[in-house]
Amino acid sequence: MINRTLIAGALLLAGGTAAAATWQVEITNVTPGQIFTPLLVATHSGNIDLFEVGEAASANIERIAEGGDIGPAKMALESAPYGVGDIETHDALLMPGESVTLTLRGRPGQRLSLAAMLIHTNDTFVGVDSVFLPVRGGMTIEALAYDAGTEFNDQDCANIPGPDCGGAPFSAAADTDEKFIHVGNGFHTLGEGTLAPAPYDWNNPVAIINVQRIYGHGW
Repeated sequence: MINRTLIAGALLLAGGTAAAATWQVEITNVTPGQIFTPLLVATHSGNIDLFEVGEAASANIERIAEGGDIGPAKMALESAPYGVGDIETHDALLMPGESVTLTLRGRPGQRLSLAAMLIHTNDTFVGVDSVFLPVRGGMTIEALAYDAGTEFNDQDCANIPGPDCGGAPFSAAADTDEKFIHVGNGFHTLGEGTLAPAPYDWNNPVAIINVQRIYGHGW
C-alpha cells in the first residue's frame, strides 16, 4: 500500500508542490505626502535578490528608484531559470493612506520582496528585501524607504518625475551619488527650486505590509 502521508511529507521537505500556498499581501502607504509608483511584488527562493541593502543598486533597481519603472526588474524575474515563485504588480499610483491587496503563490520558507518608487524623490524607493514567508498564518512587515544611491538628492523638480514636478526621471552617474543602497533619511530642502519638505517628508516605516496565507496544500 502507498503511504500518501509519507509522500506528502517528503514533498514538503523537498519544497515540492505539496507545500504550495496562496498569500494575500496588503500594502498600505503610511506616508503623509509621498505617492508610491507601480509596485512590483515577488515570492522567490534564496538564490534570488531583488535588491541588497549596503550594496550598489542594480540597473533594474535604479530604474525603479529614479523613475518608477518596474518593467526591467519584472522581466529579469520572469526570465530567471529557477527560484521565482510568483510575480504580481500594482500598476496604478498608491496615494497616502491607501491600500492595495495582491494575491501571490508561494511556499512557506520562500522569501517575499517588493519595490516601488517614492515619487517625490530623486532615487528613493519603498522596499522589502527577501523576508521569509511564515510557516503558518501571517505576518506584518514595516517597510522602510531606501535611497538607491544612484542620484544626488538635490530635490530639484527638474530631476523628479511625477504629477507635481514632471521632471526628468533618470540622470547620469556622478561623484556626488552615494553609490550604495541605504535607509532613506527623509526629505530636505537644499536651495532655490527644490520642493518644500513639509508635504513630502517621512519617518520610517513608509508602508505596512500585511501577509496572510489564505489556503494551501500539504497541511
